[in-house]
Amino acid sequence: MRAFQTILVTGGAGFIGNHLVRHLVKRYPEVQIVNLDKLTYAGNLENLRDIESSANYTFVKACITDEEAIKGIFSQYKPDAIIHLAAESHVDRSIHSPLEFVMTNTVGTVNLLNQARLLWGDDFDNKLFYQVSTDEVFGSLGPSGFFNEDTPYDPRSPYSASKASADHLVSAYRHTFGLPTVISNCSNNYGPYQFPEKLIPLVLNNIRNEKPLPVYGDGSNVRDWLYVVDHVLAIDLIAHQGALGETYNVGGHNEHRNLELVEIMCDLMDERLGNDVGTSRNLIEFVRDRPGHDHRYAIDPAKIEHDLGWTPTININEGLSLTIDWYLENNLWLENVTSGAYKSYYAQMYNVVEK
Repeated sequence: MRAFQTILVTGGAGFIGNHLVRHLVKRYPEVQIVNLDKLTYAGNLENLRDIESSANYTFVKACITDEEAIKGIFSQYKPDAIIHLAAESHVDRSIHSPLEFVMTNTVGTVNLLNQARLLWGDDFDNKLFYQVSTDEVFGSLGPSGFFNEDTPYDPRSPYSASKASADHLVSAYRHTFGLPTVISNCSNNYGPYQFPEKLIPLVLNNIRNEKPLPVYGDGSNVRDWLYVVDHVLAIDLIAHQGALGETYNVGGHNEHRNLELVEIMCDLMDERLGNDVGTSRNLIEFVRDRPGHDHRYAIDPAKIEHDLGWTPTININEGLSLTIDWYLENNLWLENVTSGAYKSYYAQMYNVVEK
C-alpha cells in the first residue's frame, strides 16, 4: 500500500473533485491535500465550505495549461501523488468548442506529466500520477456486451477523443520515462453538487421550475450510472493499492435507458412535491439527437472488484433518492450556480475580483 505526504487533486472544486477532496481531507488528516482548480463555471468553492479551514487542506487557483503556474505549484507543494480530474467534460460543449477541450484535457495533462517528471526525477518511491478518465473513450456498445480494460479505444466526440489522447499520453510517459501511473475509466457519475447541465441535475432543476425536460432522440440511449461517493471510494483504493501501469474500469451495475431514467425521476419528484401522478412526465420533450451520440455505455468492473475488493454500494433507486433529496434541500445552491452568483464566494474568500 502506498503512503503519501502530499496529494495534489486537479479539478477539486468540480463535481467529482469536491467529493474526493472532502473524502481525502477527512480520511487522511496527516496528509496534505492541495486542491488545484481553475474555477470555471463548473468549479465552485462553496462545495467545500465544510473543510476549507482544515489544517491539511489548501486551495490553489490555476489553469493546468499554464506551464509556469503549474511549475510553481509543483515546486512549492512538492506533491508525491497527483490525482488528475480537471477536465472539460460536457459532450455538447465539446461539439461547439473542440479546441478548448483539446487544450484542457490533452495539453493540460501533458503539462502535469512534465512537471511530475521534473519534480520526481528518478525517485518514484511512493509516487503516483493517477489519470481519472471516462468510459466514453471506448465508443459505443451494441445491445449486449460490456467495456473492459482490454476494449479498444474508439472515441466518438471531441470530448472523448481529448480524454483518450490524455490516457494514451499517460501510458506513454510510463513506457518512455518510467513514470508511476494508473488510469481508471468510470461510467456516468451522479449525486450532489453536480452542475445542472448534466442529465440528472438538469431534469431535477427543470421539474422544480416546471420547465421542459429535453430528451435526445427517442430516449433509447443507455448509460451505466455510478453514485459519486462509490466512485470516490474506488479512486481512493486505486490510488493507494492499484498496481502501477494498470487500468481499472469503475462501473455501477446500473444500466438505464435515458427515457426510463427521466421517467423514474419524474415520478420520484412528483411524490416529493405532492404533485398528481404523471405531472412531471408531461414536461418531457423529445429533441433532435446530438451528432455522434453513442448508443450504449456499460462497464464490466470485474477487475477492480476481484483485484482490489471494490464494489458499488448504492443502487440507482437509493442513489436517485439521495440525490433528489439533496437538490430539494439545497435550492440556494442551485439558484447560485444557475445564476452565476456562486462566483462571488471566491472573491469574498480570497479578496480578489473574479472576472
